[in-house]
Amino acid sequence: MSDKTSRPPDMTSLLLESDSLERFLQALVENALATAPAAHGAGITLERQHRPTTVVSAGTGAPDLDEAQYGQDDGPCLRALRTGQEIIVEDMLGEERWGPYPAYAVACGTRSSVSLPVAPGTHTAGALNLYFAEAAGFSDVGLHDLRTLAAEATGAIALAQRLADAEAYATDLQRAMRSRSAIDQAIGVIMAQQRCSAEDAFDLLRKASQHRNVKMRDLCVELLTNIAGKPPSEGTALPPRP
Repeated sequence: MSDKTSRPPDMTSLLLESDSLERFLQALVENALATAPAAHGAGITLERQHRPTTVVSAGTGAPDLDEAQYGQDDGPCLRALRTGQEIIVEDMLGEERWGPYPAYAVACGTRSSVSLPVAPGTHTAGALNLYFAEAAGFSDVGLHDLRTLAAEATGAIALAQRLADAEAYATDLQRAMRSRSAIDQAIGVIMAQQRCSAEDAFDLLRKASQHRNVKMRDLCVELLTNIAGKPPSEGTALPPRP
């Protein structure tokens, strides 16, 4: 089996140019198929909410072959996803693992396959899968390039997760700022009415919140609305991310 070392297309540039993770992965799986022209189909499986899903595919047959493995909860694709190891099937005709799946693959015109782990050990673990019509159809494939593509997919998924976490943090921060704004305004009102310190005003609001069993922010919004006849200003929100 050869192990070519030619560099695949610049995936970093492709990631920067893509407007979504799915579009990037679609371009990546198309590059995988171009890297292994003997393959008739390729796809990327990701585990979402503990369920494997073929998120993108290229060529023919990959979704059906993936689904057959999902249906029996076993197969080379799922084995790569769950173990983080490369799973290479030389010939489905002589394959004794995975129950009826190898026979199904042969009936679909697939004799061999390569499954490479993507984002192993994470909650979005997956696999890059390539399917070949001939036994050992991957013999002329540059596995180094395919491994590089799988690593690029891993990096993209990790980046997407970090961006999602940052988005969630920004949303939580905006919510906290809105709550803080209403509470600060209510403290100012209580200080003026009761001629007390900010600490005493906050303590009065805290006790009222506990007594009525309502959230502090909701109590403050109600107080300010009753006084002004309209809901209070929610403060300055964080600008949206470009």
